[in-house]
Amino acid sequence: MSRLDKNRKRNQTVSFRVTPDERRKMEARIKVSGLPKGEYMVRCLLNSQINITTGKYQSDRLSLELKRLRESLEKTGGDPEVVEDCKALLEELLSLMQTKRMNEN
Repeated sequence: MSRLDKNRKRNQTVSFRVTPDERRKMEARIKVSGLPKGEYMVRCLLNSQINITTGKYQSDRLSLELKRLRESLEKTGGDPEVVEDCKALLEELLSLMQTKRMNEN
């Protein structure tokens, strides 16, 4: 199977668990959209707005994730895949921070 996916643009699989009711609602939205399921999911996840609420718990979680990111980079010594994952995470974080600043002004 991996040999078939080698030359595909989208060769990564993402999965998560949902309740039967959540699945029915998701399937209904996908049908109404007229998009293929994968395209619908990608658009929803990448184009949705993320709101960061401030508070000790969220701040601690963010600090923990940044610490893990630093530790991962130190352990890998520059593994290209890990570096790309880190870059994507930091770009999203910067984008969220800029959006929040614009909304506050």
